[in-house]
Amino acid sequence: MARITIDYTPALRQTAGIGRYTRGLIAGLAEVGVGRHQLTLFCAGNSAGHEQPPPGFRVRTTRLPSRWLTAGWQRLHLPLPAEWLAGPCDIFHSPDFSLPPLVRARGVVTIHDLSFLRVPACADPRLRAYLERAVPRAVQIAHRVLADSANTRNDLVALLGVPESRLSVVHGGVEPRFRRVTCSQELERARERYRLPERYIFGIGTLEPRKNFAGLIRAYASLYRRHPGLPPHLVIAGKPGWLYDDIYAAVEQERVAERVHFVGFVADCDLPALYSLADMLAFPSRYEGFGLPPLEAMACGVPVIAAANSSLPETIGEAGLLIDCEDTHELSQAMERALEDQDLRRRLAELGPAQAAHFSWAAAARELVAAYELALR
Repeated sequence: MARITIDYTPALRQTAGIGRYTRGLIAGLAEVGVGRHQLTLFCAGNSAGHEQPPPGFRVRTTRLPSRWLTAGWQRLHLPLPAEWLAGPCDIFHSPDFSLPPLVRARGVVTIHDLSFLRVPACADPRLRAYLERAVPRAVQIAHRVLADSANTRNDLVALLGVPESRLSVVHGGVEPRFRRVTCSQELERARERYRLPERYIFGIGTLEPRKNFAGLIRAYASLYRRHPGLPPHLVIAGKPGWLYDDIYAAVEQERVAERVHFVGFVADCDLPALYSLADMLAFPSRYEGFGLPPLEAMACGVPVIAAANSSLPETIGEAGLLIDCEDTHELSQAMERALEDQDLRRRLAELGPAQAAHFSWAAAARELVAAYELALR
């Protein structure tokens, strides 16, 4: 039996992204178990007001704020072993790009993507500088490096020289609650809560250059100019990240302010309804380590248009339309096709749930346990 500690702090602090990924993995482990091993969740900082760890798990906490620990470990290189705070363990797993100092535990780190190297101009300069230091160090000292997709695994080999023998792929998953919502009352509540138009094309993600919302707005405007009566409105969900002024500027430049709606952050519980209400999901991201939103939309039977880059072809397969994210005309034509071609819409609505079913958190948890077994050898 091995003692495994997972840093659960991102699940408490981050509503989307790595937080959702970490919560999903723990939900998967609750379903499939960790075999003969003992699992502990480590939580840093005051958790008041945050989602609590799920019941049934051992929990070890420290009141030291997570930002202090990150600064001490990654910027100041303080020799404070994680085991002193999290307790003795055989494996310490950090799901958030970096590893703390360890005494005896074998380090396992999840690298979700290398967008800060692949598309550096799209990254916040401070975050990029941090990741450029922390990630190479983490993959060098880790006993096992986990990637969200085969694409990220290949990037780790090509860009950071990580041996394939130390790499495992642990995919993300789609929760069972992501299915087409048919309850009219639930749909209407979501429509009223977010002031949604009757019909819309949906875009979702942090407002930042990597998500390419400015390109989506330009493609939408092009379609609207060609066929004013065809496209429904465009709804974009997500909280502001960085370098987002160009997104709002594109709305003004293209003169579509009355047809583009920014609804801000959407609570997890409302996402199935927002997907189900949409005519399609448009996801022209410049890089994704895994790409949860397209899979979630597909699970809800919504046609998906996504970029043909990074991990997206791997996760979407034949169940969506793939486009060059930098080709505004191609994206515009794909949206037109998905709106006009009813046979295509029906086919994508059938293929989407089947493709999404390949990615569950239970399957991800089994991949994770297999990676732990390799780290223990």
